[in-house]
Amino acid sequence: MADRSNSLENRLLFAIPKKGRLQDATLDLLRGSDIQFKREHRLDIALVQNLPIALVFLPAADIPTFVGQGKVDLGITGRDQVAERDHSTSSTGEHQLGWEEVLDLEFGSCKLQVQVPENGDIREVSQLVGKHVATSFVHLAEAFFADVERKEGGNEDATESVPSERQLRTQITQLGGSVETACALGVADGIVDLVESGETMKAAGLMPIATVLESSALLIKSKHSSNPDLVNLIASRIRGVITAQKYVLCQYNVHRSDLETVTRITPGKRAPTINALETDGWVAVSSMVEKKKIATVMDQLTTVGAQDILVLPISNSRTI
Repeated sequence: MADRSNSLENRLLFAIPKKGRLQDATLDLLRGSDIQFKREHRLDIALVQNLPIALVFLPAADIPTFVGQGKVDLGITGRDQVAERDHSTSSTGEHQLGWEEVLDLEFGSCKLQVQVPENGDIREVSQLVGKHVATSFVHLAEAFFADVERKEGGNEDATESVPSERQLRTQITQLGGSVETACALGVADGIVDLVESGETMKAAGLMPIATVLESSALLIKSKHSSNPDLVNLIASRIRGVITAQKYVLCQYNVHRSDLETVTRITPGKRAPTINALETDGWVAVSSMVEKKKIATVMDQLTTVGAQDILVLPISNSRTI
């Protein structure tokens, strides 16, 4: 243990989800950012071989706390976990967490939703006031139903920032997992839980009636990092990988008289690159285009006279 502690000296600590829905995409992101490491079996710390960084594998729910308290410098976790921790500090009167959002990583998209039995009578969140609601996101659920009760006039004492169990008429029950089974087992009248495709909820006979929060993976940093320059370097690498995953490079030739029209179709992230061709009156255009839009963009370019259209993958990038 002492050797492991000594090996962390002068290393930036980067918290990574140790399991769950975000881990695989996070590890792919690290590989794309050339963060080279080998995680020994059953160890939750991995030393990066080519940078002074140590990866610390933690439960996603704990990462906002470790980053906020300055115990680690960087972390990847879900917006839902950040929001839950933020609401927990508000409700207990603790100081706000010392973390900052660096980047929305654009993966792990899901929704924190209120779900109720499809074959039941509840169709509005107001109908859950005074009933039992099960969740693993207690503080977000309390804040949500405090707002519902206040709007319904059911509890004028409930406040948005500091809801409490004593103030709420709605009874929030904390569950650590398998929340979707709570209604079928008679534990709750409704639940608040994360939903990705919705298939699990459908299989459990549940339907959504409200969205508490839309979530995706975030890169967060401590306000008291031991090495802010290295934090910025890693953020820049990760941002470059995300851009490369999102965009392709579209190249084509077009007559200069059509240039204004085609650059409206492919404006690029900042502006397209334009080079003159030896053929009189023609130019070559290069522009970054969102991958999901490229087929439509190619059709539009062809229609307005662009020729020799090529689409190239971007393996990595550095963009703002």
